[in-house]
Amino acid sequence: MNLTPQDYQVLTPYILLTAWACVLLLADLFIPRERKSITALLAALGLAVTLGVTLSQVGIEQTGFFGMAVLDGFSTFVNALLLVSGILGIAIAHDYVKRMGIERGEYYTLLLFSVSGMMLMAQAADLIIVFIALELLSIPLYVLAAFARPQLSSEEAGMKYFLLGAFATGFVVYGTALVFGATGTTSLAGIVAAAASPSTSTLLLTIGAALVLVGFGFKVAAVPFHMWTPDVYQGAPTAVTAFMAAGAKIAGFAALLRVFATAFSSLAVDMTAVLWALAALTMILGNVIAISQTDIKRMLAYSSIAHAGYILMAFVPYGNPAVRDVSIAAGLFYLAAYAFTNFGAWSVVIALEKKEEKGLAIADYAGLGRKHPLLAAAMTVFMLSLVGLPPTLGLVGKVYLFRAVIAGGFTGLAIIGVLTSLISAYYYLRVVVTMYMKDGEPETVRETWLGFTTGLSAIVTVVFSLLPQSLFAWASEAVLKLF
Repeated sequence: MNLTPQDYQVLTPYILLTAWACVLLLADLFIPRERKSITALLAALGLAVTLGVTLSQVGIEQTGFFGMAVLDGFSTFVNALLLVSGILGIAIAHDYVKRMGIERGEYYTLLLFSVSGMMLMAQAADLIIVFIALELLSIPLYVLAAFARPQLSSEEAGMKYFLLGAFATGFVVYGTALVFGATGTTSLAGIVAAAASPSTSTLLLTIGAALVLVGFGFKVAAVPFHMWTPDVYQGAPTAVTAFMAAGAKIAGFAALLRVFATAFSSLAVDMTAVLWALAALTMILGNVIAISQTDIKRMLAYSSIAHAGYILMAFVPYGNPAVRDVSIAAGLFYLAAYAFTNFGAWSVVIALEKKEEKGLAIADYAGLGRKHPLLAAAMTVFMLSLVGLPPTLGLVGKVYLFRAVIAGGFTGLAIIGVLTSLISAYYYLRVVVTMYMKDGEPETVRETWLGFTTGLSAIVTVVFSLLPQSLFAWASEAVLKLF
């Protein structure tokens, strides 16, 4: 194999982060148990350096490793979002793992390895690389979900996530095998070329694409592949749940977009009805079941499912060349909006959480507005953003999404999106009502990194809603060369 510097340039951020994680894993052995904050700082530094390298690649478009990896505007946008998510994931975990008595240096290295897998997923141009990236991002998350051992709920969460994750990965592998059987290649570009040939079995290709969709549906928690989400989100350490809810969803949708917008673009019309149904069912089920939840973690888990449905809306018109660019850009914009809102909401949850899973009931938020007004104000911003109310980034994201879906001729789906958003107002605003209109004496923690995450997320959620053009322009630029 004659690799050139260009090959390594394509995957420079991924290689850098992976190498940093390996070195950090060894360096952590020499860091005393009581000073694991050094490991956290080094992990955050590695993510920050990688983010700088990623941003320096804006505008560069090239392929590497014999066309198996690609560097373009899409991968740069997604990688930047993933790296920021990783930094925020470390920030909310820094003091949390100490408080819960689960501080171990490998937490941060596992997080770095997972982020590197997510980045590789965004740059994959071959189904084999997609599979490798899927495993690299998933296996560390299985361990992190069970990180609070010997807490039974955490161990159960890790086991459930592992078993169902392995099952879903089997769908991706079998789907890849069928696609290879139909086209003779696993390269996304090669699949596109083979699909245009009359000798290619469209039936076999369609079945393979459907199986790959099932695997990605599990990763993004779309109905009916969502069953693992509530139990895993509730049982896993809350800092892990927050990272999983944002990072894994971003990576899953990045792979879904990369694969279906390129390799299976010829099946766009055939897949429209399936994607329409997945989006509608995911929005409806996620929002309706969230109404009955009294535990904040389970409520946000079903919220995460519902938001997967909203993002899936962006994929429905992708078979229409007239609106697919703006539709996919709206999906990327919404991913960014959800990521910041998600980390903000989970940071407030962590601030109220106590040992032995106490402080996680919605009723425990009673009196927060009176006793901790700034924290309550931030939580209000996040709840409004999740509903899609002004002045928040969530509102702008939904406007972009609904506008693109309507322009694509799917007004019925947009109506479902609006109606389910109205349903979600009940359980999101119930948290706000509890904070301001019910009496209580909630005890919160004051932690610097956690406060930084909460404040930054609230500021971004509000400020970018007033000036969303630059973020949407970047998202639009990211999809221009994707198809």
